[in-house]
Amino acid sequence: MSLRVIFMGTPDFAVPTLTEIIGQGHEVVSVYTRAPAPAGRGMELRPSPVQVTAERFGIPVFSPKTLKTAEAAEVMASHEADVAVVVAYGLILPRAILEAPELGCLNLHASLLPRWRGAAPIQRAIMAGDAETGVCVMKMEEGLDTGPVAMVERLAIDGNATAGDMHDRLAGLGADLMVRALAALSRGGLRFTSQAEEGVTYASKIGNDEARLSWNRPAQQVHDVVRGLSPFPGAFVEVDLGKGPERLKLLRTARAGGAAEPGTLLDDEGTIACAVGAVKLLQVQRAGKGPMSAQEFLRGARLSAGAKL
Repeated sequence: MSLRVIFMGTPDFAVPTLTEIIGQGHEVVSVYTRAPAPAGRGMELRPSPVQVTAERFGIPVFSPKTLKTAEAAEVMASHEADVAVVVAYGLILPRAILEAPELGCLNLHASLLPRWRGAAPIQRAIMAGDAETGVCVMKMEEGLDTGPVAMVERLAIDGNATAGDMHDRLAGLGADLMVRALAALSRGGLRFTSQAEEGVTYASKIGNDEARLSWNRPAQQVHDVVRGLSPFPGAFVEVDLGKGPERLKLLRTARAGGAAEPGTLLDDEGTIACAVGAVKLLQVQRAGKGPMSAQEFLRGARLSAGAKL
């Protein structure tokens, strides 16, 4: 049985779920997304990936600045939806919005709840060195990712996987999980279990100060921070290449052997000493340029063993 669905989401991560819901024959009666924002060198207003997808399918798009008004609640109720599906939307849903759809609001969250509630679960899991993550379908409450969970899919985190790698895999996995949840919901067979009270952690937004990389950490921690922040915002160091300090983003690294003062380039292959052990640079990005291999960067920058990053 098909459902009348309100879809609420904004970034690329949400697009596979929206397209899969449409593909399964559900009627998406409206899409809520964040308003177009300035982007690019020209700072032109750019619609969200979800808005672009919705317009391609001819679905009405709503971009309210807030949902905490009586008018917003009235508009939401007017859609006469069975359920709302929320994937990385970006606005808080007050009680009136949560209760507007007959069957409530289902949220797709990219972690194994109750671990990593909040805004940046994929990055935080990798930065913490977690061995696995996953996606959950949860019934939304007013609390931050506190609602009961109906379905879960787990996914191992490869020791060299970046946030970008896991983002793409989890987006597809989550889309499949959500349509299975909607199928169960349409049959009256979706069951929820309260989250455990133990093991709660919070995935707060990534602060700019966290992106500045310190070599005064063990190599494993440095490696985890680099891959957890890749490709965005990107862990960075500052290096002087002859024209003053320049920001260099580190996009991919690998564990390596070696020891010296932290931040010392140990060889011509891009091995950098950490507080304990070392990491090897694999991919970097200079300011205003695209990603490049570490070897290409080192040749162009004329850095050799003994240099400091």
